[in-house]
Amino acid sequence: MALRETDPAEVGGYAIEDRLGAGGMGVVYLARSASGRRLAVKVVHAQYADDDEFRTRFRREVAAARQVSGAFTAPVVDADADAARPWMATLYIPGADLGTHVRRHGPLPPPRLRELAAGLAEALRDIHRAGMVHRDLKPANVMLAEDGPRVIDFGISRATEFAASDVLTQTGRVMGTPPFMSPEQFSSPQDVGPAADVFSVGSVLVYAATGHGPFDSPSPYETALRVVDGTPELDGVPPELLLFVRLCLEKSPAARPTTGELLALLRDGRLPEPRAGDAPTVSQNTPPPRRRRRPWLAPAAGALALAALAALTLTLTSDEARPGNLPAGWQPWRGKSKDPGVDKEPTTPDGPFTRCAATRTSLVCAGDDVMATRFALADGRNTWARPVDATADELGLGDQGTVLAARHGRVFVYGSDDRTVRDENHYRYTVQALDAGTGEVLWSTVTGDGPEASEPNSELGYAVAVPDGIVAVHGPKGQQYALLGADDGEVRWKHPLPDPDTRICLLRGAAGQAYLVCQKWSFDDEDAGGTSVAQLDLATGRPRWTVDLDGEMDIVGQTGGRLVLLPTAGAHRAVTLIDADSHIVTTVGLAEPQPEASTPTLLRGRLCYTRPSGSVRAFAPEDGRRLWESNSTVESPGPPVASATHLYLASPSGRLAALDLRTGRVTATLQGRDDGGTAEAGAGAPLTLVGDALYVPYGIRSVYSVDVRAL
Repeated sequence: MALRETDPAEVGGYAIEDRLGAGGMGVVYLARSASGRRLAVKVVHAQYADDDEFRTRFRREVAAARQVSGAFTAPVVDADADAARPWMATLYIPGADLGTHVRRHGPLPPPRLRELAAGLAEALRDIHRAGMVHRDLKPANVMLAEDGPRVIDFGISRATEFAASDVLTQTGRVMGTPPFMSPEQFSSPQDVGPAADVFSVGSVLVYAATGHGPFDSPSPYETALRVVDGTPELDGVPPELLLFVRLCLEKSPAARPTTGELLALLRDGRLPEPRAGDAPTVSQNTPPPRRRRRPWLAPAAGALALAALAALTLTLTSDEARPGNLPAGWQPWRGKSKDPGVDKEPTTPDGPFTRCAATRTSLVCAGDDVMATRFALADGRNTWARPVDATADELGLGDQGTVLAARHGRVFVYGSDDRTVRDENHYRYTVQALDAGTGEVLWSTVTGDGPEASEPNSELGYAVAVPDGIVAVHGPKGQQYALLGADDGEVRWKHPLPDPDTRICLLRGAAGQAYLVCQKWSFDDEDAGGTSVAQLDLATGRPRWTVDLDGEMDIVGQTGGRLVLLPTAGAHRAVTLIDADSHIVTTVGLAEPQPEASTPTLLRGRLCYTRPSGSVRAFAPEDGRRLWESNSTVESPGPPVASATHLYLASPSGRLAALDLRTGRVTATLQGRDDGGTAEAGAGAPLTLVGDALYVPYGIRSVYSVDVRAL
């Protein structure tokens, strides 16, 4: 691109040789240092240079950008936020950008797509670790270098958003490019976080695979509507990458994987095969049906089109979409499950739900003899309920029920049949896949049938969800573990549990992987106390690697590529970390011991301990530092859930508290409810967060929903 008369001869002592391009924030030049190194120098537009607040934020972003030095990014070489026009120089990456390459040569073949997916995930991982969000990942910002893809142009867009003057009105630009932006960048730009970049990864991969974006439209504002509320067009995406792309393109930021989880999907050189049950979302052979235009769209089209063309940032309001990030048509609600009945007779409800999970428009909950019951995310309508055991409970045991997983419009649960056979207690357990919207049983697979069968309950460690399906204990004595395929429930592989006579083995999941955690036991206390941790190969079920540890340990999650394990009994004085790639074991002492009565939860890189009194303590698992301590005022809280900014926890009665995730300060509380009945003593049930909509189980088989921004 030829230089213009107004272009400078040098910037910061670097000789300008060519003009590489221009965008909403500045002009990019090809420059050369005194030693001959070629650089890409971005010079900010004059309107930003006159804004002191912009300069302050630009300086901060440059400092953060300097920390990004991964193999898939262009490192910052030099910068000057105090120049007449601020500038930043990065290493020049020779080669065409992804957009130019696809226009000239067509879509990338599958091997290069996988390379691109891994490169983008790794680049964004480095950017996010530096405390930055790219916000404008698009084909033009992905360079196809000889040694792999590189992400460029990061560290500036975040600064420009906070300019004191109305930058959007002045320039007609937004911080992003509509076909590759995330829904929250349109509906709630102040809440944009790393998950927005993950959404953009999905859109960029679709473009690289097909030559068009998943939400393309001739109209910019129609494109924005499709991003926020439309179904992505994924025809032409290779089957082995469909799951990867679909996960990236989840509408809710909380539902998208992290960059580390994306890398985990690719780490073994294969992705889970697409499931037949996903066809209603994305069909590989037939185009998805077009959505009917909503009545509100026509009268608003003129104003919205003008706004889109002027700034391309939309705050959509309608019966189906509201400001912020809420499920379509959401309104505050509270509801109680209908009685699922057993043998057409009513049950006697006396307990809370053990777990709820959301998929598409449904919140599905389980517990207290309920195998699954569905509430509409938007208004709480309770449309169906099924019992754990469809026949009368002859043994009087009661069956809790739990949601194993919920995704792509399906919910995975377990059922049981407890009865007496020839004067002997007999248990028959199944794992079932239900249509979350209708409750229809899509498949049901028996996992155990006999006096010693084990309940496939994730709460007990006897089942775990993975991308391919459900790994569960199997066999009449629960001495095997097997993978049940998500699409049909068929057993994909099956293996015996190691040393069932001397070890208690639990199935655990972290970052999309399944682990077998086996704790050695013996009648001789001197011979007890060891733990082995094995990562399972999801293709074969066999251990990829095994690590032996002293003491009885269990996995609580994964952060920073390392498994986090804690003792199963006694006070917690240390954290054990296992690197998921190198298998190196590290033990880190906690700044202060945590009592056995505390409940640990790993949330967004923080190890949070909750106590029955409502006290919460947060630690950094990587070094054991105490980050903060707070009194939530919530009695007997259940496991908390976290957004990008807050931690939420609730009591059995539904009393709710919101804590600042960074400082622990209680920012809001909500009184409990008395319309759900009084449940048996215990802790509150886990919460479910869908965007800004929080779903709180409470009382007896009851749930309420609240917009967390209104707390």
